[in-house]
Amino acid sequence: MTTADRFRAAVENGDRAALEDLFTEDIRFYSPVKFTPFEGKSMVLGLFGVLLRTFEDFRYVGHFDGTAETSSDGAVLPSAVLLFRTTVNGKEIHGIDLLQFDEEGRIREFTVMVRPQSAVQTLGAAVFAGLVADGLVAAPQEAEPA
Repeated sequence: MTTADRFRAAVENGDRAALEDLFTEDIRFYSPVKFTPFEGKSMVLGLFGVLLRTFEDFRYVGHFDGTAETSSDGAVLPSAVLLFRTTVNGKEIHGIDLLQFDEEGRIREFTVMVRPQSAVQTLGAAVFAGLVADGLVAAPQEAEPA
């Protein structure tokens, strides 16, 4: 079973623990709602904890294999593209997961693209709330009265 197949099974089964062996220690996760990547296995596993409980009726609907240039250093790595459908707070989301593998077959970079724009906004708000609730990011500070 390939890493992409193992990843797909873990996500579809909501098995966050199964993801741990699939990521490099320095994994970078490029999100459609954040300009800079989430970095490091601990942070990405925490993010997946939020994602797995945020997505409703998550399912993969396609799989393509090939190679792609990484964002971090331009290396061309074996890659898989997984197409998915899900719902978040009533919004249907169509998306693509681009997985890029190191020489040992672990996921080194992970890029997510979703559509439509309204779904990106809904997903961003839901994930941010989950990250704050889990203590993975700080809550926004309210402006002090003038």
